[in-house]
Amino acid sequence: MSYQLKKTTRSEEAAQQRASSSEEQQQEKINEVRGLLGNLTEEMASFLSDATIRRFLRARNWSAEQATKGLKETVKWRREYRPNAISWDDIPEVENEARRTHVADYLDKNGRSVLVSNVPMKSKVSAKEQIKHLVYLLEHFATNSADEQDDFVVWLTDFRGWSISSSPLSITRESIHIIQNYYPGVIGVAIPFDPPRIFESFWKIAKNFVQPDMKEKVKFVYANKPESIKIMADIFDLDTLESSFGGRSTGTAFDINKYAERMRRADKMRGASKDSNGHNH
Repeated sequence: MSYQLKKTTRSEEAAQQRASSSEEQQQEKINEVRGLLGNLTEEMASFLSDATIRRFLRARNWSAEQATKGLKETVKWRREYRPNAISWDDIPEVENEARRTHVADYLDKNGRSVLVSNVPMKSKVSAKEQIKHLVYLLEHFATNSADEQDDFVVWLTDFRGWSISSSPLSITRESIHIIQNYYPGVIGVAIPFDPPRIFESFWKIAKNFVQPDMKEKVKFVYANKPESIKIMADIFDLDTLESSFGGRSTGTAFDINKYAERMRRADKMRGASKDSNGHNH
């Protein structure tokens, strides 16, 4: 009995040592990237956290050179686009756009945030403003989940009633570019729910812009296929998932006022909220 106990203790110790060694190696890589970034780490200290650098390293297969290249490109984009300054009150036609795409008020079984989109619902804003809303949401996740491991968002998209005009290829391409290059490691799973047959032709073109690791994260789900519903049951607690996605939730309809309050609170926490004169705090 004592031998078995010792054996178990030793294997636990070995696992801890391996984990510790892995963490040390990761930290060495993070420090190497910091060295390569030079003064940028001071200019964008809040963005260039260990968690952000780790996400870029993982996305670039732990190559310090490739991660540094990606981070430098992202820093350049952030200087121009200023995603950290976008707040809830900057989103035009925000009520309609939030109904199209919003952060759910529940998590998946692994504690990941859930982003819900209704693609066929018509947008009331330009392509540029649709991209701005996407960036706002990605920034929200990246900032408010800074301590999380990678792949901490599940993107659930309702494709019922989709047509080619629902997703212009230019917007799709730019969205994929931003997600993969400026917010790698944020989206863990992307679920197109019940897309029509015509979408398959669109996906054949769109997936040319998708990196191999991101392609693996895309899981098509069809309401009339039992194996698809199993995917949903494996990822979500069906008691919290909306009935429109095969869940059993009897919760109330989307409340724009509660959602606005929640997003403004999150904006304030990351320093992107506006004062009464429209200036950032």
